[in-house]
Amino acid sequence: MNTDVYLVVGIVLGVLALPSMMSAFSEGRAPRIAAIMVMIAGTLIVLALSQKPGGYALGDIPRAFYRVIGQIMN
Repeated sequence: MNTDVYLVVGIVLGVLALPSMMSAFSEGRAPRIAAIMVMIAGTLIVLALSQKPGGYALGDIPRAFYRVIGQIMN
């Protein structure tokens, strides 16, 4: 897999975990699924940052999203 895909999937999973985590905390239950999603997201992001030579700059993240969307569309 491409490091851009790792980064994008990790960011999307991290963002999707936030509502689940907030819901669990507001209802007074343990955020088990959200915690698992955050761990997977963090692992994917760290993997992407460590595998790409030179890493990612802040401006590279939107370009990574565009490249991944472009790969999916083609």
